[in-house]
Amino acid sequence: MNSTALTDIQKTQLSKLEKRLRHNVGQAIAEYNMIEDGDKIMVCLSGGKDSYALLSILMKLKESAPINFELIAVNLDQKQPGFPEHILPQYLDTLGIEYHIVEEDTYAIVKDKIPEGKTTCSLCSRLRRAVLYKTAKNLGATKIALGHHRDDMIETLMLNMFYGGKMKAMPAKLVSDNGEHVVIRPLAFCKESELIYYGELKQFPIIPCNLCGSQPNMQRQNIKRMLNDWNEQSPGRIESMFTAMRNIVPSHLCDSNLFDFKSIDSSSGVINGGDVAFDESEINNSFNNSTKHNNELNVIEVK
Repeated sequence: MNSTALTDIQKTQLSKLEKRLRHNVGQAIAEYNMIEDGDKIMVCLSGGKDSYALLSILMKLKESAPINFELIAVNLDQKQPGFPEHILPQYLDTLGIEYHIVEEDTYAIVKDKIPEGKTTCSLCSRLRRAVLYKTAKNLGATKIALGHHRDDMIETLMLNMFYGGKMKAMPAKLVSDNGEHVVIRPLAFCKESELIYYGELKQFPIIPCNLCGSQPNMQRQNIKRMLNDWNEQSPGRIESMFTAMRNIVPSHLCDSNLFDFKSIDSSSGVINGGDVAFDESEINNSFNNSTKHNNELNVIEVK
């Protein structure tokens, strides 16, 4: 692990950034009731910046939380060629936290089943989930914590809209595919840019994924580039998109399973602002208020 000393300015930045991330994670945990007294949380570590940050912040919150819960770090060694098996155990030993390294050769299965040049993420994710669910059951974990952040959730929404024909993203909390576990995403309110900088300041020993890291043309990467370009051209739009994901108005969409459009008649009255909701002034005011609020929350002094 890199142990380069931080400058005084970097130490100040780290302190403020960590406080911000702890606030965001704490807010998500409270809003979705992610962690309860007596929970045993299995924190899934991939060796990437997000899962390292997740474990770090949860450990910090555990020190001051008004409830008692356990943390167990779990890494799935997928037997990728050249995978540095020593890095995670060495790092976790320094933290003094209980951890388990699960060895399962999912890499060979993926390479055998997926033709060269095709996206491996779908099969890899299914295999990885199955192993992690089994591990959670063996450990008696009550919750499985994953390191997906706000940007992952927005990207998933866009992927499903563009390629799946659904308004569907990553939920902050859900029941696992096999119906046996509760999966939580405590980083749901955290921005990727902040997690990147946090990882740099904390000097996490990042382990790259050789399976998907060499697939720059996969659709998720295309969506990520599109959103990053959009954010550079129109700062604040990404924050507005995430606010929208938490502010659904079923009466102004088109899903009759979510809203009873058939029963609307002249006696129904104005519903959720009626056509006024589409006036440009109303939309601009809503966007400006959302952006102002998010900017106030996201200020990190770098003096």
